[in-house]
Amino acid sequence: MKLAVLGGGGFRVPLVYRALLRDTATPRVTEVVLHDVSAERLTVIRQVLDQLAAGHDHPPAVRTTTDLDTALRDADFVFSAIRVGGLAGRTADERVALELGCLGQETTGPGGIAFGLRTVPVAVRVAERVAALAPRAWVINFTNPAGMITEAMRTVLGDRVVGVCDSPVGLIRRAAAALGLDPARVSPDYVGLNHLGWLRGLTYQGRDVLPALLADDVALRRVEEARIFGADWVRTLGALPNEYLHYYYFTRESIAAIGDAEHTRGESLLDGQNRFYAAVRERPEHALDAWERARADRDATYMAETRDLADAGERDAADLEAGGYEGIALALMAAIVRGESATMILNVRNGAAVPGLPPEAVVEVPCVVNGSGVRPLATDPLPGRLLGLVQQVKAVEQTAIAAALSGSSRLAVEAFALHPLVDSVGTARKLLDGYRARIPELAAVLPGSP
Repeated sequence: MKLAVLGGGGFRVPLVYRALLRDTATPRVTEVVLHDVSAERLTVIRQVLDQLAAGHDHPPAVRTTTDLDTALRDADFVFSAIRVGGLAGRTADERVALELGCLGQETTGPGGIAFGLRTVPVAVRVAERVAALAPRAWVINFTNPAGMITEAMRTVLGDRVVGVCDSPVGLIRRAAAALGLDPARVSPDYVGLNHLGWLRGLTYQGRDVLPALLADDVALRRVEEARIFGADWVRTLGALPNEYLHYYYFTRESIAAIGDAEHTRGESLLDGQNRFYAAVRERPEHALDAWERARADRDATYMAETRDLADAGERDAADLEAGGYEGIALALMAAIVRGESATMILNVRNGAAVPGLPPEAVVEVPCVVNGSGVRPLATDPLPGRLLGLVQQVKAVEQTAIAAALSGSSRLAVEAFALHPLVDSVGTARKLLDGYRARIPELAAVLPGSP
């Protein structure tokens, strides 16, 4: 099979290739085509992959290209991991919001809207080229904000595009392990949107064991999300929230922590990745070692501000070693092409799975995946205190999609103003002006005045 990786010069691509090297079942990926707008980044990542492949029998062949059509033509699967505006755009997503007293984060709040506004048109054009050149391909979307981008691409590709995120599976893995259970043998009741969901139940041998976990101080302390949010709050919710909900439940504290830091997450990543690419260019024979060092630092500092606020300690070593989105993506591929039925949490069309949300909305819920495709499982209704937040954020996402596809600054202001982490219409207008001034790719989508 042919796999096209869009954003193929990205730092996390070796994780995908390493997972492919471990896959020996058939059919399997035999050809990987990396596409990126930067030939230089492709060269660096190709060197890392070549060193990963050393010593493996029959590793997937790797090609690189800066031509999108060449990458997509006759692909069986497409991984979309693009970053419109690069990490420089991410730093602007963060700083413009912080300068206006709002949360500065990549996918949550104003930064997520800005990222989506400039990415949606590009993602839709990619979907159109997939439809033309590889109409039977499945697109697995990693591009953030994942729910919004998946929903936009669905307007072209329908059910053949699926969004993937590793936050829910990590939460479930930690909750099961805290109780001494095999994560593969539990059934999660998880529901929400990408980066906005809750683990409401965890069934093992026909019994929901989540209440026992919530009642056990020692076991709960083993779950990073419980340490981040605090035992009292997760017990109040009666659920374990996705880690990104920290930005909603502890907004003031998060803004202060991110604003007081010397560098935002985006600025730190930009500096680290610049050093990595420069190191490989200087000493290509050590490309893999350089990548491993940079990856360890990146993983260890992920969402560090939330752990610091709650004095939650360092990330668990087992978590860092367990792998993430690349494993979910390959399991999804295996279930589709090999008929290996599996249940996994994915970003898919709602239909009637989550009561209270539009049928066309992309939601993050458990799905059954097999040779017939992907089917979301029905979920119990969310209580009002959770449903209201989900409905509001989904309305923001859909408004942002409409703004990006129409070029409407009025709709863009509406998307910012409706978000629960933006405190006024005036601030919404200033956010759009600030992003337009700092991010050329966004200004190209929304050139006019609101």
